[in-house]
Formats: sequence, structure tokens, C-alpha cells
Amino acid sequence: MEQGLLQLWASTGLYNFTPGQAIMIAVGAGLIYLAVARRFEPLLLIPIGFGGILANIPIAGIAGPEGLLGILYNAGIESGVFPLLIFMGVGAMTDFGPLLARPSLMILGAAAQFGIFFTLFGAIAMNLLPGMEFTMADAAAIAIIGGADGPTAIYVASRLAPDLLGAIAVAAYSYMALVPIIQPPIMKLLTTEEERKTKMTQLRHVGRLEKILFPLLLLLVTILLLPSATPLVGMLCFGNLLKECGVVERLSNTAQNELINIVTIFLGLAVGSKLAADKFLSAETLGILLLGMVAFSIGTAAGVIMGKIMYRVTGKAVNPLIGAAGVSAVPMAARVANKIGLQANPQNFLLMHAMGPNVAGVIGSAVAAGVLLAIVG
Repeated sequence: MEQGLLQLWASTGLYNFTPGQAIMIAVGAGLIYLAVARRFEPLLLIPIGFGGILANIPIAGIAGPEGLLGILYNAGIESGVFPLLIFMGVGAMTDFGPLLARPSLMILGAAAQFGIFFTLFGAIAMNLLPGMEFTMADAAAIAIIGGADGPTAIYVASRLAPDLLGAIAVAAYSYMALVPIIQPPIMKLLTTEEERKTKMTQLRHVGRLEKILFPLLLLLVTILLLPSATPLVGMLCFGNLLKECGVVERLSNTAQNELINIVTIFLGLAVGSKLAADKFLSAETLGILLLGMVAFSIGTAAGVIMGKIMYRVTGKAVNPLIGAAGVSAVPMAARVANKIGLQANPQNFLLMHAMGPNVAGVIGSAVAAGVLLAIVG
């Protein structure tokens, strides 16, 4: 009888809990709190947070190779399927009209990716600190956080640094959620009141044929110049073609709603499985969170600085604020640019103008991912 009671006690969570697991369960609960109370990226932080809690339950093995979360991770993230399906849904929800109306704004989306390559060298430099040990593949996976694109960050991390996936995903989505807090101080610091007041002219009308041809031409250019970016760009283009062709509404609606919602649930839970205490609690994780903040801030600053250059080159026709929307946090970064513009001038509506560099940032982050995979992978 006594032996049986001892065996029962040894099988309980109370007996097997480690301090690290308790900490990570608190982290998962914290992510859920931010999603519910502060509405920070709730669609992903809730599944990631809950997955993190499940991954740290002792004995259960739900995050192991044969557990539910392990199966989801192997089937959807290790294979790269989930991020690609998310990109298809993003394409189906994206209107490239503002970008096509003023193609020069693509420069702003490209400039905002500077944070990715700056952080690549920053991650290598952190090896000089005790406790840090990042390979070139690790550094490339960390650097992609600067693009502020969660699915791209997950896709690259699963290819180059799967052991760092949990920290990279949490950093990427946390900083995407904090766009309204991180970006405004940088935008105001780098621009003058006069620049922020700049009103932009109305965009030209973009026809249906242009919108149909754009994803096809974008895919063709990617195939010819950077095939390694084709999986991400290709699914983005396919989703957008479903939306713009106008003859497959059912498929477009499915990609925009049911499919992307289902995949988001599975993606979040699978990412949460990588928040196990034995892998997450390390000096490298702290370094990743720090570098993620640096990457995102530099990407924002680079976009604004390029916006200031365009402001002068175009004879004050471009408001530099929209450069901050070059990071691919769609559409939050564009809304922030619009909000700061309205604060300077109540008649200054920048939302549609900011959507140009915002969607260009989605393309830019996918291209940057392809470059990193081609060089490092």
C-alpha cells in the first residue's frame, strides 16, 4: 500500500515540476494575458502561450515527437507547410493596389529590411559575450526578426535554427504586437514637425488587369533572380491571384478565413511546443530578445530615413512617416504612420499611402529570407 502511494506521488505534477517549468508556464500565461488584456497579437499569442504551458507539463510528453504538439511541429513547421499556408492567406487578404499606384514606394519597403542584415552581424558580434554561441545559421534566423513578419521568421528559423524557434517566434510576434509603442518615438525623433505635416496627393486608380498581372510578374521575377525565395513569394502571389482574378470567390474566402484560421491555431500551438524550459531558458534566448528589438528598431529607422530622402528628392511629395510602414507588420505599421500624421495635421490621411510600403515590406521580408537561405542554408 505504501509503495503504491509512493508511486502515485511520483507520477504527479507536483513531484516532477522543476523551477524552469514553473517559470515557462508563467511566461505562457503572460503571453495569454498580453493577448487578452492588451490585445497584443491575440490570434497567435494565445495559441503560442497555451502551447508553451502544455509543453512544460511534466511527464505528459505532449510536446515530444509522439505527442500532439510534436506531431503538429513535425508536420507543419519542420516541413515548412504552416508558414507557407499563412503566406497564402496573407496574399488573399492583401491589396497591392496602393503599391501599384506608386511603385516607387517599394524602395521604402526595401529600406526597412536593412535591420535584418544589420542584426545578422550583431548576432555574430554577440559571440564575444560569455554564454553566447551563435553560428552563422543561428544569426541569419535571428536577423529575420527585423522584418517584423512572423511566418517568415518561423519559416527561416525552422530551416536554419530549429532549436531557437521558440525564442525567435516569441520575439517576432511580441515586437509586431508592440508596433504602436516602439515605432512612434523613432518616427518623431527622425522627422521634423513640417515633414510630419506633409499631405500626399490622392493615389491613381489601379485597374483589375494590373492587379491580376502583378502577382504573376512578381513570381516570374523571383523565379529568375532568387529561386530560394519562391516558396514564400509564390504562396503570397497565389493567394493574391485568388483574390484578384474574381472567378474563385470560394477559394479566396477560404484562404482568407477558414484555412488561415485553422493553420494559425496549429502554428501557434506548434511554436509553443518549443517553449520548453530546458531549451528556452538560456543566455541565447535573452540575446535573441535583445537583438529582435534592435532589428525592429533599425528597420523602422531605416524606412523613415529613406522616406526623408524621398521627401527631398520628390520635392516634398512624400511624407517620411510612411517609411516606417516598410516593416511588414500589416496593417498595424500603416495605421501607426497614419495616426502620427494625423497628430501633426488633422487633415493628413496617410493610411492608403502607407499601405504601399507596408505590403512592399511583406515582399521585402520574403526576399530577404530567400537571400539568407541562399547564402547560409
